[in-house]
Amino acid sequence: MQTQQLEAFWMPFTNNRAFKANPRILVAAKDMYYTSADGRQILDGTAGLWCVNAGHGRQKIVEAVQKQVAELDYAPPFRMGHPGSFELAERLIALFPEGFDRVFFGNSGSEAVESALKIAIAYHRVRGEASRTRLIGRERGYHGVGFGGISVGGMANNRKFFGSLLPGTDHLPHTHNLEKNAFSKGQPQWGAHLADELERMVKLHDPSTIAAVIVEPVAGSTGVLVPPMGYLERLRELCTQYGILLIFDEVITAFGRLGATCATEYFNVVPDLITMAKGITNATVPMGAVLTRKGIYDAFVAAASERAMELPHGYTYSGHPLACAAALATLDVYQEEGLFDRAKELAPYWQKCAHHLKDLPHVIDVRNIGLVAAVEFESIPDRIGDRGTFCLQRCFEKGLMVRATGDIIALSPPLIITKEQIDRLFAIFAETIQELP
Repeated sequence: MQTQQLEAFWMPFTNNRAFKANPRILVAAKDMYYTSADGRQILDGTAGLWCVNAGHGRQKIVEAVQKQVAELDYAPPFRMGHPGSFELAERLIALFPEGFDRVFFGNSGSEAVESALKIAIAYHRVRGEASRTRLIGRERGYHGVGFGGISVGGMANNRKFFGSLLPGTDHLPHTHNLEKNAFSKGQPQWGAHLADELERMVKLHDPSTIAAVIVEPVAGSTGVLVPPMGYLERLRELCTQYGILLIFDEVITAFGRLGATCATEYFNVVPDLITMAKGITNATVPMGAVLTRKGIYDAFVAAASERAMELPHGYTYSGHPLACAAALATLDVYQEEGLFDRAKELAPYWQKCAHHLKDLPHVIDVRNIGLVAAVEFESIPDRIGDRGTFCLQRCFEKGLMVRATGDIIALSPPLIITKEQIDRLFAIFAETIQELP
């Protein structure tokens, strides 16, 4: 593509000048591979953007969307409905762990988070605890790009451009500690006590002001931060004790990434709300959703008059027919091919391959869980992120897509990956690490 054809699009989360000087353009995708503009096959080591869990161009999903757009392209979600959204909600409730009974649809992970935060605050209000408006996130957390998500998120560069954000938010400390937990396989042993910081916040702010705590069970976008043993259990215990809703942001961890339906199932810790997106439709059509535990919806109904809408919130495209069709077909593919179990079976081999990188130059940590891993490089003084950027570009040139967050490389392939493809992925990656500046 000519340079002038690239200028009109202001790309998200991208160094636009650097990209347009040396663009990485993808023109097709099938199964485990993208095709680049120059005709090369690029092994997808990131499932797109953590989202193409069943691999690219799956015929069952393609046909479902084609059929749906010809039959019913759009139905308003306000005071109207269509069969797909109700069917999908039932399927999700049946798939996820027991204890949840309602699904609220949006169009992305960001919208799912905004919806969950609003539901949490409104839930306390309809129950007569309107003072509970404070939201607590975590340092190095990522919860999308809405004002609510940025406010509870803990990535400084994502926050600093946008003013004071939502008032009254606070943040738990992150759990990443290289001195204690470097080269952990699965959950690290050290760090459960960091959940006790919630006790300090409760004393500082008073529990009657706190609506919800939101965390990613496994923090993805900030570099794959795996929760210490006992950490999530302690958060659940404290939230229950003080009447605070616990939200798990499972936009990345839902739909097989850990070798289970979701992190809630994997860790056996049940929150009050679960946000999801990405893998819900295999990224074919944008969709997000919030799963709420039993009793939350009922509180809204009990507080509203018979003629009133219970929750004044929603989106033009909530439960869009095409997204629902894609999601239903995606759930079929997951089930028919046993992809969550497949991820579980591959996880030990994936772990072994990832930790073989331990002694390569500049590698200061390798961490993993399920079919996700991160390799952290020692940063060049005053040039933080240079090694990560170099690695992303060189891997692409060699036929591998990785994701760089500063000097951390994250890997999260489609769940259809084979052992031979895992070998190729790590061979290219290891070769690239040897070339780091």
